[in-house]
Amino acid sequence: MIDQRQVMNFRVQAQQLDRAEGTLGNTAVLDIGAQETGPDGGRWALAMRGVDVAALSVEDLILLWTVRGAPHLYRRADVGKVAAAVEPFSDADAGKRIYDAARPLKAADIGNLAALDEVAAQMRAIVTKPMAKGDVSGRLAEVMPEPYLRFCRSCDATHLHEMPFRLAAVRAGLELQLDTSPPVLQRTAGFKKAVASGDRFDLIRAYLRLLGPATPKHVADYLDTTVKDVKARWPEDVIEVTVGGEARSLLAADEPALESADATATRLLGPFDLFLQAKDRATLVPGTAHAKELWPVLGRPGAVLVDGELVGTWRPRKSGKTLKVAVQPWHKLPATTRDDIVEQAERLAAYRAVSLAGVEFTT
Repeated sequence: MIDQRQVMNFRVQAQQLDRAEGTLGNTAVLDIGAQETGPDGGRWALAMRGVDVAALSVEDLILLWTVRGAPHLYRRADVGKVAAAVEPFSDADAGKRIYDAARPLKAADIGNLAALDEVAAQMRAIVTKPMAKGDVSGRLAEVMPEPYLRFCRSCDATHLHEMPFRLAAVRAGLELQLDTSPPVLQRTAGFKKAVASGDRFDLIRAYLRLLGPATPKHVADYLDTTVKDVKARWPEDVIEVTVGGEARSLLAADEPALESADATATRLLGPFDLFLQAKDRATLVPGTAHAKELWPVLGRPGAVLVDGELVGTWRPRKSGKTLKVAVQPWHKLPATTRDDIVEQAERLAAYRAVSLAGVEFTT
């Protein structure tokens, strides 16, 4: 029987959240992708894991639409293997990932994978120089037939379904320019998809390595795929453990780390940090009320991580060149823990290149 504390400590160490220094090459979360959503996204996730993000350039990092269609950061040198790793496992899997776009394709007798390939080919032909997403979408609407298109009431225009658009971009060898809003797409120089992703970038293995122990459903929910597809590719070198009465799997090589993990670190996790992306939310936050606070429908806060436990939420309050951090603890915090949180807030302000105006603790 594995308890919740062991799981949390294991994940802190596996994701290197207790690390003081690191490089891109040995930063594990980049094997699965660091979600770049909001000002405290992927690069803040790297900074918390000891990477000197100020020294990084576009030659080091690449931004791609991948898992769940969300923008994720990877090492630029890995782009070919990443492209192979994030491909749908099957036509049924592709249909699950593109949501309601699959229905008109099926009615027109167009396979989901074939559709993604067709969209990718057209995108590749259109994006010969950096182009804003809206411009690419407009051009696609002119060349793609009706089963690929939908009428968008908010835009009052007809354009491609969103998920095929996003998922086809990697297949087309297109990346997103960093720090552009609306997103700007451009061709990836020298892009060539690898024949296979390899164990390091295999998303099922990466999930187990970084967010284990887990079930096939946890992994399927993370990838937006089918449990059937995940089970068909489930690693053989796993052991079964019990967490909260539930049978889960862990890579056998990670068993010693699970048994001995002891995490000691305070971090201000961004709202979409990988640590918070685990699909066993009751393991991360046993209390229902706290879970609702951490994962609202809109406007997610960040989470305060202290020694392997989530102890509250935080929100940034930026005004000009200053930043305040509002912390909502879930229980009374010792003075030393508050001091550690203030230190991490100073680190966040430095990352954002602003001055810290204070940390407000709601009691």
